[in-house]
Amino acid sequence: MLPDLQSLIELQDLDLTAERLRRRIADFPALQTAIDNRLNDLTAAVAAVKDRMTTSQAARREIEKDLAAVQGRLSKYKDQLMEVKTNKEYHAMQTEISTAEQLVRQQEDRLLDRMEEAETQAAELKAAEAALKAGQAQAARERQDLGAERTAADTELGKTAAERAALATRLSPHALALFEHVSKHRRGLAMSEARDGHCMQCHVRLRPQVYNDVRRNESLIQCESCSRILYFVPAPTADAQPSTTSAPAAESGS
Repeated sequence: MLPDLQSLIELQDLDLTAERLRRRIADFPALQTAIDNRLNDLTAAVAAVKDRMTTSQAARREIEKDLAAVQGRLSKYKDQLMEVKTNKEYHAMQTEISTAEQLVRQQEDRLLDRMEEAETQAAELKAAEAALKAGQAQAARERQDLGAERTAADTELGKTAAERAALATRLSPHALALFEHVSKHRRGLAMSEARDGHCMQCHVRLRPQVYNDVRRNESLIQCESCSRILYFVPAPTADAQPSTTSAPAAESGS
């Protein structure tokens, strides 16, 4: 195979690796934000339960205050009942006592509802705080993993850039310039395998003579449709070592 052609295939592999790494690195801020948002939601859930508890406790204190007032009136009415002198006054006082007793029962029922609500809210708070604690532990692990992955990606990207620079020095100026020009106009994919008479990137059939020339891998030949630089991967023979040449990933468009 033409040395420049082999080097261009390797250069394409390095560029694809670098692009994959850059895209992954670009994902990290969004992944970090997702972790933060999840923690914020868990924290807000705890705060919401506490707010409901505060509101319920304030309502309970108001009920207790009203109950004490009604109980005070009831006690007063019962004391006054002993002092009435006529049946009319007695029946009137009995009516006041009955009304007060009914109000006491109503306030006690309301107080019981608030007490049951407090028990439910206490359980909700315990569950919400447990979820927050678990979420914080998970977030810490995920942040650590992201940090390690980011460091590894940065290191690999730097290594890939160094390998690319070294490889570029071995290319002829014409081959490198051609590669860079095609790569710029083809979304970073300058190379294409020719297989079964077709360009495997744009899937257009090659002219028979062009395909035969590409199969020899002795010159830089561009696809007449998408302009990518073509190369051919021979079928492995039974006694041949596995080929290290790999084809760039195919695109959906040309």
